[in-house]
Amino acid sequence: MQSEQVEPKVFIVDDDSAIRVAMQALMESVDLPHEILASADSFLEKYGDDPGPGCLVLDIRMPGLGGLELQDELLRRDNSMPIIFITGHGDVPMAVEAMRKGAVDFIQKPFRDQELLDRVHKALRTDEERRSEARRVGEVRKLVERLTQREREVFDLVVTGKPNKVIAYELGVSQRTVEIHRARVMEKMKARSLADLVRMQLACAAGDKKES
Repeated sequence: MQSEQVEPKVFIVDDDSAIRVAMQALMESVDLPHEILASADSFLEKYGDDPGPGCLVLDIRMPGLGGLELQDELLRRDNSMPIIFITGHGDVPMAVEAMRKGAVDFIQKPFRDQELLDRVHKALRTDEERRSEARRVGEVRKLVERLTQREREVFDLVVTGKPNKVIAYELGVSQRTVEIHRARVMEKMKARSLADLVRMQLACAAGDKKES
């Protein structure tokens, strides 16, 4: 049975009560699921480890734990939720630094409602793309785990573009043995072509790089 899909949510963290009221009205006007909190500490306490799909709209300057500190803490927890920072005029250098750390966007006060909504929708798409890629990497890794040690050796050499006879020489086996293992690799990996295998290998490598 498939697990129930969780609807993406817009998490808004701002210490300004007027901003929170305005954001509440804006999100409700377009039927966007949302959660509004008054502090970064509240967000961490309630959602820091696994808020689920969505994006975070975050004021860059707040009493106590600020927006940049919250971003750092989320990165420490391997939480890659897309962040849109709300900034004042003098906060742009800070926002640029935040984007270097992975924030997807920043928007300066005062901003138009539609401008914010456009960026929120873009951030939600980014989150879905990241989650889709993570699911894809997870699926490929499960397929790789089904390979025997010899099949994994063949897989690693096949995706470099080496012909069977070269692989056979490097592994010290016959070319026929390589052909048999290669066919099994294609079957277990559910690949229709060498290009499919290469894409799978690249997906795993990209996932490993993000985790390192």
